[in-house]
Amino acid sequence: MPLGLIALALGGFGIGLTEFVIAGLLSPVAADLGVSVPTAGYLISGYALAVVIGALALTPLVNRWQPKRALQLLMVLFTVGNAASALAPGYAALLGGRVLAALAHGAFFGIGAVLASSLVAPEKKAGAISIMFGGLTVANVLGVPLGTFIGQQWGWRATFVVITVVGLVALAGITALVPDAPATRERPNLRAELSVFRNTQVWYSLVMTVLVFGGMFGAFMYIEPLLTRVTGFSEAMVPWLLVLFGVGLFFGNLLGGRWADRALTRTLLALTVALALSLAAFALLADYRIAALLLLPAMGFFGFGATPGLQMRVLDNAGAAPTLASSANIAAFNVGNFLGVWLSGLAISAGFGWVSPLWVGMGFAVTGLLVLIAATRGERAVRPSVPEPVSV
Repeated sequence: MPLGLIALALGGFGIGLTEFVIAGLLSPVAADLGVSVPTAGYLISGYALAVVIGALALTPLVNRWQPKRALQLLMVLFTVGNAASALAPGYAALLGGRVLAALAHGAFFGIGAVLASSLVAPEKKAGAISIMFGGLTVANVLGVPLGTFIGQQWGWRATFVVITVVGLVALAGITALVPDAPATRERPNLRAELSVFRNTQVWYSLVMTVLVFGGMFGAFMYIEPLLTRVTGFSEAMVPWLLVLFGVGLFFGNLLGGRWADRALTRTLLALTVALALSLAAFALLADYRIAALLLLPAMGFFGFGATPGLQMRVLDNAGAAPTLASSANIAAFNVGNFLGVWLSGLAISAGFGWVSPLWVGMGFAVTGLLVLIAATRGERAVRPSVPEPVSV
C-alpha cells in the first residue's frame, strides 16, 4: 500500500471526527448553549453547507498548486476552525468555527480522491478511494465514540480541543507521507472544467450521492436522542452504540470499494435497496434494544458501503475535469447531509417524533434508487453494447 494513502486516511480521520462527533453531543451542546436539539442540529447542517461552498470555491483556487501543499493548507484551515470551536463563547461563534473548519473539507477530499486513485493501478482505483475514506470510517469506529465520551465527561469543548490536536497530527502525517507531485503548470480553463457538468451521467451521479448519503446521515445525526428517548438506552451507553455504527461504516466502506471495482452499478443498486430496508426496519423496531443493536451497524454498512462506488461513478464520467467533479461529489455528499438533517429536524419539530428521521432517510434512499435506475437506463441507451465488467 502506498504510504500516501495512509496520510490521506489520517486527514480523512480528522475531518470525519469533526463532522460527525457532534451527533453524539447534540443534547449536551443544546443544553449548555440554551437552544433546542433541532437548533443544535444546524451545527451539522451549517457545516454541510460550508463544505459545499468550500468544495466549489476553493478547489479551482488550489488546483494549480502542488497537491501536497494544497492539502497542507487545507488541514491548517481545518485545525484553526476547530480551535475556534473549542473557544467559542456561544452558539453563533461555535457555528462560525465549524463553518471555518468545513471550508477545507470538500477540497481536501476532492484533491485527495484524485491523488489516491493515481497512486494505484487502474483496476484498484475504487479500493484506493475507499482507503482514503477509511479515515472517515475509523473516525466513526474510534473517534466519534471517544469524542462523545470525552464530551460527556469533561464537556463538549474538550472534544474540540482533542480534534484540534488530531488536526495537527494529520498535518504532520501529510507532510511526512504524501509524495511531492508536480503542480499543474497550465492555468486552469474554467470553461473547460465546468464542461463536466454538461454530462447527464455526472448529474445523475451527484443526485444519487445527495440522496443516498442524505438518507443515511439525516437519520444518523439524530441517533443520540432516538437511542436515549425512544429505545431507552442510557447516555453512558451512547458511545458504545456509536462504536457499532462505526464498525458498520468501516466494513461497508472496505467491502463496498472492492465490490464497486468488480461491478459498480450492481453494487450501488444492492446497497441502496439494503439501506432503504434497514432504515424502515429500524423505524418499525426502534423500541427494541436488540433490534437497535443489529440495525445500527447495518445502517452504517449499507449507507457508507456505497460511498466509494458513488465517488468512482463520478470520476468515470468526469472526462478531463476529475478534480472539480470529485470535489463536486464531496459537495453533493454534504448537500445530502444538510437536506437530511434539515428535513429530519423539521419532522421532529412538527411533532412526528424521534423516529421520523429514519422514515425521512428511507424516503431519500428509495428516491436515490429510482435515480440510479434511470441513470443505468440512460447509460445503456448511449452504450448498449458495453457490458459492465463482472469478476468471477
